[in-house]
Amino acid sequence: MAVPVVHLITDRRLSADLEARAAAALAGVPPGAVAIHLREKDLPGGALLSMARALAAVCRAHGQLLLVNDRVDVALAAGADGVHLPSAGVPPADARRLLGPAALVGVSCHSADDVRRARDGGASFATFGPVHDTPSKRAYGAPVGLGALRAAAALGLPLVALGGVDAGNAAEAFAAGARGVAAIRAWLAGPDPAAAVRALLAAAP
Repeated sequence: MAVPVVHLITDRRLSADLEARAAAALAGVPPGAVAIHLREKDLPGGALLSMARALAAVCRAHGQLLLVNDRVDVALAAGADGVHLPSAGVPPADARRLLGPAALVGVSCHSADDVRRARDGGASFATFGPVHDTPSKRAYGAPVGLGALRAAAALGLPLVALGGVDAGNAAEAFAAGARGVAAIRAWLAGPDPAAAVRALLAAAP
């Protein structure tokens, strides 16, 4: 399964109706171009599964993918297309054994060493960042920058640039070797989520 170009990460604090926002964001998008990452760490399993099933239906209706962050069990129960794992989470190979060989298995990475471990562990791709300053990542330290992204991309694992990425700078991330870009605010906080997704897709080479 190919790694999508645009990865839309959820944050229900920014949008009360994620299902409707997702449907709007995916309208008219070429099949397979987008993955929605369900990332709601504070939700209990039952509520997360309910949200995953709703978003999976939206993604299927638009020919896009759903990934569940961290919770392999929820991804399996919801029929998601894969998972995105924290760097110290379930090993990628174990997640793939549970979800099947076709599943997308991503890993959060913040350094070249993280990327090397994810690659050698059997990940399909990794998110890498924060590339730029962003409110959601300030607690984790300074941005890694485009130079670190370029060096990590040379290791061969498809990377998705994360952190402060928007239509204005996404082309720089692709030029540095990113296979895709991830966004939270660009699709959740703006007035036109479909336009935000189209702009990110347009930045890809």
